[in-house]
Amino acid sequence: ITYRFRDVKMGATALVALLHDVIVVVGAFALLGTFAGIQIDGLFVTAMLTVIGFSVHDTIVVFDRVRENRSRHAGEPFPRIVNHSILQTFGRSITTSLTVVITLLALLLFAGEAIGVFVLALLLGIISGTYSSIFNAAPLLVVWHEWEDRRRLAADNAARPSRRPAT
Repeated sequence: ITYRFRDVKMGATALVALLHDVIVVVGAFALLGTFAGIQIDGLFVTAMLTVIGFSVHDTIVVFDRVRENRSRHAGEPFPRIVNHSILQTFGRSITTSLTVVITLLALLLFAGEAIGVFVLALLLGIISGTYSSIFNAAPLLVVWHEWEDRRRLAADNAARPSRRPAT
C-alpha cells in the first residue's frame, strides 16, 4: 500500500487497521475457547487470511478514493477530503459487506459443524474489517496528517526570527 500510494502514512494506517481486525477475531476466539471450548484449527488460519485480504481490499478502496479526491479537490482541508471520500465509498462497502454477512449467516445456520468455526471467524472478521476500514484507517490517516501539519507549522514558526519591538 505504501508503494502503490507513495505514502507511508497510508501503508502504516492500513496495517494498524489490519492488526485491529486480527486482534478482534483472535480475541473473540480466545474468549470462545475459554468459555465455549472452541478450538483453533487450520480453517481458522484460512479464515484469518481471508479476513486480512478483505480488510486490506476495503481499506485500499477508501484510500484510492482519498488519492483521487486530493487531486480533484486541491486546496480543501485534508479532513474534508477524507470525509468526502468515505461518504463516496460508504455505500459500496456496506453493500458488499452485507452481502457477504448474509451469506455467512446462512452458512452458519445451515452448513453444519464442519465449517462452523471457519464461518464464525469469517463473520467476525468481515464485520470488523468493514468497520476498521471506514472508522479506523481513514481517521488515523487524518490524525497523522494533522499532526504532521502542526509539527511542520511549529518548526516553521521556530525558524522565523521573532519581531519584537525595540524598547
